[in-house]
Amino acid sequence: MTKAYEGEERRKFPRAKGRFIVSYRVIPSSTGSDISQSKNLSLGGMLLTTNCQFPVGTNLALEIRLPFDPNPIMIFAKVLESKEITKNIIYDTRLVFLAIDEKHRGIIQETVNYYLKKW
Repeated sequence: MTKAYEGEERRKFPRAKGRFIVSYRVIPSSTGSDISQSKNLSLGGMLLTTNCQFPVGTNLALEIRLPFDPNPIMIFAKVLESKEITKNIIYDTRLVFLAIDEKHRGIIQETVNYYLKKW
């Protein structure tokens, strides 16, 4: 079991716990996408459960389904870390968002605010 981080908070944006459906694929790639769920979300990125380990710096195209918009949000992200949780099965993959348009930024912020109040 890992020890909780006790140092100074370095995140730029607050992160809310939330399990949202995410479709992701490596870019550029001609292979299909995979579906998973998030563990948390912020305006800057997310923690995603994946079924494979990604090298740091891998670019992913994401489609995120959030409760405040019937349409999925499409975002490009880069892998910051991909850590094995269950041997050869489950990985926690930390992502940073590369660009978000204002509409989607507002939807993500609304979602984060809602889930921060909920927990």
